[in-house]
Amino acid sequence: MPNRIQKVVCASLTAGLLWAAAAVGSAAESKLLNVSYDVTREFYSAYNKSFADYWKTKTGDTVTVSQSHGGSSKQAQSVVNGLEADVVTMNQPLDIDVLHTGGGLLPANWSSRLPNKSVPYTSTILFVVRKGNPKNIRNWDDLVQSNVSVVIPNPKTSGNGRYSYLAAWGYALKKSAGDEKSAREFVGNLFANVPVLDTGGRGATTTFAERGIGDVLVTFENEAALVQKQFPDEEFLVILPPVSILAENPVAWVDRNVQRHHTEAVARAYLEYLFSDAGQELAAQHYFRPRNQAILARYATRYKPVDLFTVSEVAGGWQKAQQVHFSDGGIFDQIYQLNK
Repeated sequence: MPNRIQKVVCASLTAGLLWAAAAVGSAAESKLLNVSYDVTREFYSAYNKSFADYWKTKTGDTVTVSQSHGGSSKQAQSVVNGLEADVVTMNQPLDIDVLHTGGGLLPANWSSRLPNKSVPYTSTILFVVRKGNPKNIRNWDDLVQSNVSVVIPNPKTSGNGRYSYLAAWGYALKKSAGDEKSAREFVGNLFANVPVLDTGGRGATTTFAERGIGDVLVTFENEAALVQKQFPDEEFLVILPPVSILAENPVAWVDRNVQRHHTEAVARAYLEYLFSDAGQELAAQHYFRPRNQAILARYATRYKPVDLFTVSEVAGGWQKAQQVHFSDGGIFDQIYQLNK
């Protein structure tokens, strides 16, 4: 017969096993879909692992994050058309606004739900040139020279393309003291030098770096750094023009989808983690400019100072920019058709 001590030990072991079984049984497993733009693949690959580790430590639960990438406007339209994103991480607010106006998938005030108008990091537009910079490209004026071939993604489908277009437009406005006729002419001459319009930023990178088309790639700062990393033998150079545009990259959870998937808590935490020190550090490592100024300061040698203007300053905000420049029959269509 077991003695009293043996009974106590046996009871304790049984209780422990039952507790462990209950703990395992209560641990949840969540799946998220992050629909993002073209040039965030590498960043979110690292970020998803970091967040999953954080979430496991905090809650004991497992989360798996899948990614979808493409031209930002095409991605946004895919979500409106039924791609069931739990979160969207875009490069311009227009591509989140459309989830409200085009599908009622989230509220109109989505940008007020996270810090900095839901913008955890920023970027800018700069140039990538070939070894030795044979065309001596230093500033926006150099892109309109008749012997320079420029690779830019399509502003109709790509946020990268829109920012590049508006960066050139803003530069021309500032140079001409606000003369829109001069800006039209400048941007028209620039796109006359564009041999192909890819639908997204990563496609433009492929055209320039792998297919060998163009003298200069106009793209986001993080994509420029990745080009250098992935093609070290090509010895591409990154040129930061003295003036460019501030690219603000907003994020949001998609209310209708997270309610259906029962993922609202983890989706919100996923985006909030972008604003944490760990998220900001990862952004900085992947050549996005963090909003945390202390972390940004640690990367001062990487992020050179540049005079940045905003979309509001040069185009009256994104809604007006879309209507005036990028809608069917807008200024981009007019100048592109005129120069082709």
